[in-house]
Order: sequence, then structure tokens, then C-alpha cells
Amino acid sequence: MTVPREMPEKWPRVRDPGPAEEERRVRANAPEYNEKFQYANNCIKTSKYNIITFLPINLFEQFQEVANTYFLFLLILQLIPQISSLSWFTTMVPLVLVLTITAVKDATDDYFRHKSDNQVNNRQSQVLIGGVLQQEQWMNVHVGDIIKLENNQFVVADLLLLSTSEPHGLCYIETAELDGETNLKVRQANPVTSELGDTSKLALFDGEVICEPPNNKLDKFVGTLYWKENKYPLSNQNMLLRGCVVRNTEWCFGLVLFAGPDTKLMQNSGRTKFKRTSIDRLMNTLVLWIFGFLVCMGVILAIGNAIWEHEVGICFQIYLPWDEGVHSAFFSGFLSFWSYIIILNTVVPISLYVSVEVIRLGHSYFINWDKKMYCAKCQTPAEARTTTLNEELGQVEYIFSDKTGTLTQNIMVFSKCSVNGHSYGDIQDVLGHKRPKPVDFSFNPLADPRFQFWDPSLLEAVTLGDPHVHEFFRLLSLCHTVMSEEESQGHLYYKAQSPDEGALVTAARNFGFVFRSRTPKTITVHELGRAITYQLLAILDFNNIRKRMSVIVRGPEGRIRLYCKGADTILLERLQPLNPDLTNITTDHLNEYAGEGLRTLLLAYKDLEEGYYEDWAERLQRASGAPEAREDRLARLYDEVEQDMMLLGGTAIEDKLQQGVPETIAILTLANIKIWVLTGDKQETAVNIGYSCKMLTDDMTEVFVVTGHTVLEVREELRKAREKMMHGSRSVGNGFSYQEKLSSSKLTSVLEAIAGEYALVINGHSLAHALEADMEVEFLETACACKAVICCRVTPLQKAQVVELVKKYKKAVTLAIGDGANDVSMIKTAHIGVGISGQEGIQAVLASDYSFSQFKFLQRLLLVHGRWSYLRMCKFLCYFFYKNFAFTMVHFWFGFFCGFSAQTVYDQYFITLYNIVYTSLPVLAMGVFDQDVPEQRSMEYPKLYEPGQLNLLFNKREFFICIAQGIYTSVLMFFIPYGVFADATRDDGAQLADYQSFAVTVATSLVIVVSLQIGLDTGFWTAINHFFIWGSLATYFAILFAMHSDGLFQMFPNQFRFVGNAQNTLAQPTVWLTIALTTVVCIMPVVAFRFLKLDLKPELSDTVRYTQRVRKKQKAQHRYMRRRGRSSLRRSGYAFSHQEGFGELIMSGKNMRLSSLALYSFPPRPSVGWIETLRKKRGSDASTAGSPSAADKV
Repeated sequence: MTVPREMPEKWPRVRDPGPAEEERRVRANAPEYNEKFQYANNCIKTSKYNIITFLPINLFEQFQEVANTYFLFLLILQLIPQISSLSWFTTMVPLVLVLTITAVKDATDDYFRHKSDNQVNNRQSQVLIGGVLQQEQWMNVHVGDIIKLENNQFVVADLLLLSTSEPHGLCYIETAELDGETNLKVRQANPVTSELGDTSKLALFDGEVICEPPNNKLDKFVGTLYWKENKYPLSNQNMLLRGCVVRNTEWCFGLVLFAGPDTKLMQNSGRTKFKRTSIDRLMNTLVLWIFGFLVCMGVILAIGNAIWEHEVGICFQIYLPWDEGVHSAFFSGFLSFWSYIIILNTVVPISLYVSVEVIRLGHSYFINWDKKMYCAKCQTPAEARTTTLNEELGQVEYIFSDKTGTLTQNIMVFSKCSVNGHSYGDIQDVLGHKRPKPVDFSFNPLADPRFQFWDPSLLEAVTLGDPHVHEFFRLLSLCHTVMSEEESQGHLYYKAQSPDEGALVTAARNFGFVFRSRTPKTITVHELGRAITYQLLAILDFNNIRKRMSVIVRGPEGRIRLYCKGADTILLERLQPLNPDLTNITTDHLNEYAGEGLRTLLLAYKDLEEGYYEDWAERLQRASGAPEAREDRLARLYDEVEQDMMLLGGTAIEDKLQQGVPETIAILTLANIKIWVLTGDKQETAVNIGYSCKMLTDDMTEVFVVTGHTVLEVREELRKAREKMMHGSRSVGNGFSYQEKLSSSKLTSVLEAIAGEYALVINGHSLAHALEADMEVEFLETACACKAVICCRVTPLQKAQVVELVKKYKKAVTLAIGDGANDVSMIKTAHIGVGISGQEGIQAVLASDYSFSQFKFLQRLLLVHGRWSYLRMCKFLCYFFYKNFAFTMVHFWFGFFCGFSAQTVYDQYFITLYNIVYTSLPVLAMGVFDQDVPEQRSMEYPKLYEPGQLNLLFNKREFFICIAQGIYTSVLMFFIPYGVFADATRDDGAQLADYQSFAVTVATSLVIVVSLQIGLDTGFWTAINHFFIWGSLATYFAILFAMHSDGLFQMFPNQFRFVGNAQNTLAQPTVWLTIALTTVVCIMPVVAFRFLKLDLKPELSDTVRYTQRVRKKQKAQHRYMRRRGRSSLRRSGYAFSHQEGFGELIMSGKNMRLSSLALYSFPPRPSVGWIETLRKKRGSDASTAGSPSAADKV
């Protein structure tokens, strides 16, 4: 795509259509001309399939998954008789089941996409065809058509506004579907086409538009209209975008420039970058390892087969001949390798990935259904917009938060102001007493009754006619883009693009300068009851680079004046240096306001000479029509006129903290989560909010402020900060010096073990240098050594760069949370993005992975849902690998006793149903419902969150432990029945040892053992868990007896050959004793190990559960003692002293309340030191991998 500023000065008249569109040419009422460019029509298609293509395309997509392709390969192998000892359906049934479930899910999703597409494509629109308006479906609208829209109708495509029913060609639109903002915005037709309100005139309109190609920039449009030998510049103000709704406009006509997939709405609906969790990446690695292990087992057994056939099998060729085509022991071993690959394939279970998705889906529904994360005021529930990141919510170490609208409410209130060196707005009078009541605005019939101001001296200055105060409020009533609606006589309703603008205009309104209405060329203000209309000559709009806006107006007396408001850092350098005292006093006032956490703006004005303005306006007109570098030219002209302005004063707006923000930050900090605030506000405001929300505290050792303007200054300030932190950490404790501790733990960064709490505050211009390649590591090490980091005056790009920096060098999960469009890049960059549905639209929500309405819900999202999701997923994976290795490895041991002939232990139906019937539902129930501690304890004890950050519950070490347990179980599962059956007899004296009885005994032992094992692994029992575990066990016996029944044998004699075997085998006491012995020997070591671990090295969750039980027993005892009376109370006073534990601590209540010590209040346990040791080791590894030693830099 060609950027607009790179467009040629003169547009070529002929263009061959090609795959890469460099410009767009559209001629009105000329379908033949437009058709040759083959532009997209207005039919949108978000669906992926149709009835014919669904099966092939969906199967193709599913077989792009390595696991599905692997099992398809196994299925093909099973169809080869020479190597398959299993029927094809043992792999076919699970594979078809997995493919079917995924296909049904994809088909359901696509059905709803088809339904939505049809609903949109079949909407009706009025198209001008042959001079007559005709009803057409949206899908039949083409580029170059002229469309008529009426009030409250959706805009059908991206249109060039031609004419409207309103004066001056105005059209009011609502852009909620584009950016979430419900306030009205105004668009204006070009004056040359605004008179084309009649269909007969529009039918003769043959203007040609040459403009930029399709792109996703909602706020920019560059084009030129050629008509009647003239050209007219076009901008975004002339465009109606698809997705907007026409409001307060009876009708309007527009020319279709972009249709269907070329519209900006559809260009912005591209796929979000797919995010994968650390568990996903680890799981893929482990599956590859398992596959390698499978190949190794196959090779071992194949070699065994070749040796056995060469040494022993050759002696039995008479009655055990080789299969046809097998002529050597080597080739027999080769075929045996593939046979064992088929038999042992269940170590890589096909149901693993489907089960993981089902569990994640359940976790997402729990988030959506959580009533404690529902905001009743705005009727907004929490929403999990993805199902792939739930467990990573339990591993977050860094949170990057916006300030305005995220930590604060983004509901602005005009609080204080400074006018001509005088400060107004103090709630207290000169004697320090709080003023009894707010200012009375009853004299003003147009005042907003909700507005409150406590300082009457400002109203007195207005009443006395102070010219500076009058000019101050005149600026506020003129310099804005607010739209005014008069709902009834005297009742005004302002619709502002930002809450700041609304607060400033409302303040001017209450003090007597009432903005009443506007047209494209005028603004009407009632100044102290007198209506005055100003001619609006130009609007120099706000953007993130300019950080200011200006208007140029002509007053009734003919004077031309520029009014400007903006950030103090921008306006101070554009003021006339005539009155430095006033500048210093106003700056002091703004700093004082910012220190109170208020948002500040500076106000200035400038009178323009008539001749200069005419020359400047002419240059502005030429720049507006330039097809090349239009934005740069306009920016230079804006900057030229906004110089040498006169200071008028400053404003201070209050944006209060959201409810529960300080408590949430305190709890998340106790969970060892570091919170960085990235805001566009000035330093003083951000620092004050930091203190308000308890990010910064007076107990901190030091708060470092980095404000350098050059690379050298920033580097020096960061170096001094590191030196101070090192100086305060010379002695770490326990008599060891800092150097000794550094050496013993092999830390590469000298900042890893600092003592004390520090914070870092850095400005945007300093951050720009700190993020340079040669300094980013120094900045990161300094920032990560601090408890809190606040970045002020940062741009949206810098926010994303900071997040990317932490992702690049730290092995930590990051989360970004924001509410505005300026937070989208940060939200998309972080591992997890959270959108706040607040006052700034829904762009942040649309780009996020999770959304809710208040920052305080983040605490519950991470500490409850995130921690539980991580815990459940880890327990699920550990058990899943365990049960499959216990199941599969029995075949491996059996190979040594069956001549390596690839004979299976179990019957083929048990192999088919083991993972999809007998053991699937219990592990799913555990993965969806399990808890280690109740949700209240998760919130009370934030330290419970740390195992997820350290990835303790499922890692390579835990994986190998699960595998070892599975192999141990398989050994006992095979050799105990094998040893018993060698000499056992039936009740009638017959030999018990036959293959079928052995298979039933091993299979029954396996199902019972894995069912008991999941019972041990389940920490939170529900009715569903009971039903699934014991129901699966009952289902196994029901199916077992059914498949060994006479009825099935008579119907399918070749398939069900074990007729009567289950009944005969399980009727023998020896078999049940064997099953019981196997079960006890398999389970008891696990029980003993967990008992000793709980007693000698308990985890944090074990400690919390113990205190919970003690607390319940204590409450019951107190109730009992109250019933027994005073004498009984005296006798039982030492009831809890028989065991030394947490009794005194619980009675004190210290560990039951949230404090800075949380779980550190417990007596020292090995687990805490263990956790800390792992954390420091992990930090050392991250610093070794990601950054050079800071010791060389400091």
C-alpha cells in the first residue's frame, strides 16, 4: 500500500489494474468505467466454508495439526496386515471422534458467521439508478453508485458525502461500531457538491475521485475530486465510513468509494496475532520427546524380535512359519518395529489436545459467568475473548497499566484553575476552614445542575467583569469540537469526543459563557446572557503529536484571534517571553495541581493581523489540496501560526481513582507481581496517582526520577540510581556480604539481591533514549530492581516498546491493561491483553484477550481464575501423561515374554475405549472443577500465586516424575499378575494362567488404579467428580461383561472372541486378591510420599488448608464452650495446646487479614525458602540468557 504522502503531485489518467492497488479512481454514475478496475463489490464474507467445500477444507485444516497427521499415518500402517496386530478401528474411532468434534465446532462457528453475513448483505439501501432511486440489497451496491441514506440508517459502504438535508452540507454520525464512541461526530459535504440535493442533479453528476487505496486508517483519508475542470481536496471530514449510523440528519447522499472488503471497517477486522501459552510450547516439546521415546522402544523391541527369530524362532518354523514375504529375521524385526509403533502409539494420545481445549473452554465460561466480576452500574460482565490463554493468567509477573480510565474513572470534573496568576478552586477558605456549600449558579438558567465548584471568588471575578477571567472562559467556550443538542427549552446536552473537553465546556457554561450551537463556519455563545456569534475561520485539531488544539475566530468587532489549549510542555515554548513572572507563577500553580493528582492544561491566545491571516489561509488552502505530503504541510502551517502566544492561564481537572484500585495493587504486589504504569500525563500527576493507589509509599527507600534530555544525561541518572541501590544493599543479612551472596548464587546482575524498596519515574523524552539499543538493558535492569515503575508522557508506540523490552529480556509473562485506542498496541504486544470497557470507546476491548469494566476485577481474574486455571491444567497434564504411560508400557514389558511378536496385552476394544470412555471424563472433571483452596483464601493469601510464576506445577521435572510413576505402575501392573498367574489355579484345580484371563486382570487393575489415583489427585470433590470417577469404573465393568457375553459372540463371532471370560475370571478370589495387591502396591507409595511431603515440606496451599481446618475446629470449639458455660470454658482453655502449630497466630488474627506480610507471618517453613531459592535461580538464568552482566556497567 502506498502511503498518502508518497502519492505523485499529478495523478496519472490511465492505470492498468494490478494486484497491488496504488490509487483508486472512481467516477460517479459511470458503471462501465468503474467495472474495468474490478473493484470489490459490497458483499462481505466472513465465513470460511460452504456446503461443498466444508469437508475438504476443514479436513485439510485439521490435518495441518501434527498430531492428527501422525494418527492418520498410524491408521494407514494398521491397514497393512503384515505389520498390524490391532484392528483399524482402535485408531480410527478416536481419530474420527476428534475430527468430528472439531468439525462440529468449526461448522457451528461458521454457521453463525453465515447468518451474520446474510443479515448484513440483505439489508436494503436506496441506489440512484438512471435518475431514479431504487431499493437494492447491500450486496448489490458497487463502487461509483450514489446512495441515499436516511436518519438512523447504517452507512452501507465508505462514501464520499455529497449533499445533506442540513444547512452547509452537515451530517451527524455515530461511530460506535468503529471506535465505540457514542457521542455524535459531524461530517461535511464539499461546498461544491452540497447543493446537489435533487436526484435529477445528482444523476448528471460525473465527478471523478482519485484517492488513496484501501487501508485501515480510520482517522485519515486523502483524495481529490475532479469536476468541471476544477479539483477539490478531500479529507476524512468528507467521508462516511461503513458501520457508522446517521443521526439527526433527515437524509444525505454519498458516492461509494470503497465497498465490502475494501471498507475501513473490514480492513480493521483482520485476524489478531495468535498467542500461545508457555504450557503450549512446553507440551509441544514434550510430545516430540515422547515420540522419540516411542521410536526408541520400537527399535529395542524390533532388535529383540530379530534376535529372537534368529536364535529361537527358527526352531519353530514348522508350526510357526514366518508370514508370507518375510524371509529373514532382520526383515521380521523391521516389520515388528512398525507393529510396535502402532501398539505403543497411545503414549502420544490423540485426545490430549481436544481435552485441553475442552478444559480451556470451561475455564472461559467460568470467567464469563462470574457474578463478582459483573458491574451492575454499567451492566457489563467480564468476558474471556479467547480460550487459549487461561492458564497463563496464573503466571503473570509484570502488569503494564494505563492510568486514565484504567486506574482512574475517566469522569472529568473541573476542579481548579489559574487565571492571570491567580489560583481558584480551593475547597478551604483563607482561614483553613472547609467551605460550607458549593457556589450557587441559580442566576444562570442554562447552568448544568450537576456541576459543583467551591470557590466563590471565581464567580465574583466574572461578575465584576475581570477581562482576563472573561477571556479565560471565552476560550473554553470556543476552543473545542463539542456538539450541542437542546433536548428541551434551556436544557443543553453536550456530546464531546473526550471527557476533558466536556468538563471544560461545562465549566464555562456554568460561569456564564454558554456554548449554544455551531455550524461549519460559526460558533454561537451566550456570554452572560448575551448571544454572540463568532465566525469560525479554522480549527487546528488535536492529535497525539501536537498535544494541543487551536481555533481561529473572528469576533463581532472584526478582530481575528487564535485561541489555543494544550499540554504545558508544548505551549510554554510557544509563548511570548514578555511576562516571565506570570509564566513562572502559572507553572507553579500547574505543578501544585499536578501534585494533587489533577490533569492540567495551559491556555493561551494570539491576535492575528488581517493581512497575515489571509496569506496564511491561502497557504493552508493550497496545502489542504496537495496530494503529496499533505499532513506534513498542514503541520508546518499549524506550528507557524501557534507561535508567540500570550499566556492566559491553566486548568486542572480531577479524574478520581476507581473503587478498589489501591487494595487491588497492594494485593497484586504481595503476589510478587510488578506493576508498571505507562501514561501520557505529566510527571507530577502520575506520581501523585502513584501515591494515591499505593504504588508509591512513604516507606520506600527512594524514588528515582529520570528526566534527562540527552543520552548521556539519561545514562548518568540510571547509573546513579543503580549505585544508590547497590550502596544500600552492601549487607544482605545473615552475616554475608553482598559480594559473597552474589558469588554464592552466581547472579550475573548485581541488582538481583538489593535490599530496600525503590521506585523509578521516567519521562517520555528520557524513555526515548533509554529504549535505544545500547541502553535498553541498563534501563531494564534498573527498572526491574524497583518495586514500582511509572513512565510519564509516553506515546502509544513507547508503551508497546516497553512491553516488548520486558518480553525480550525477561522470562516472564506480561499483561497489559488499558481502556483507550492509545493502549491497543500495548495490549496486542503483551502476552495477555486486558481491555477496560470505560469512557473511551471499545477499541481496547476489541483488541484484548479479556475484558471487564473495572480495574479491581483484575485481582480476581489473576488470583482466582488464573491461578485455578493454571493449577487445573497442570494437574490434568500430569495425570494424563501418567495414565497413558501406565497403560502403554505394559505392552513393552509383555514384548519380552511373547517373543517380541507385537502381541497386545489387552483386547482391542479396551485399547479403543480406554482414553475415550474409561478415563476421559474423570480427568476432564478434575481439569475443569478442581481447587486447592477456596476462592476467598486465594484472595487472602496472594503468595499462593507464586508457584505459577515459577512454573513449579508442570515443567520438565514434573513431567519426568509423572512418566516415572507411570512406568513404575506399568511394571507392577504387569509383573504382579504375571507372577501370581504362573502358579495360580482356579477353584476347580485347573490352571489359571491363560492369556485372556491375564488380559482381563491387568485391564481391571489398571482401571481401578488410575481411578484411585485421580481420586488422590482431586482436591475439590463435587457431585460431578464422584459421578464421573465411579461412573467410569461402573461403565468399564458393564462394557466388559457385555463384550464377553454370549449374545455379542453369537452375533459377531469373529470380533468378540473372549466369550464368558470376564465372568469366569472375575469369579476367582485369586484374581481379586491379585487386583487388590496390585492396587495397594501401586497406590501406597504415592500416599506415603505425599504424607511425608505434607509433613516435612508442605506447600503454601497445604499451610493455608491446615489453618482453614484449625479455624473451623476452633469456631466449633468456641460454640461448644459457650453452650457448656463458664466452668467448662475454664477447663477447656488449653484444648489447642496439645499440638504446637498455628493456634496463637490464628487467635491473633494476623494471618487472617491482608497485610504486607501475608504468608510470611507463618513460622518458617522449608517451602518458602525453596520458592525464594528457585525464584532467584530463575532470575539468574533469565539475566544470563537475556543481558550482559550489569556488574561491568556499574
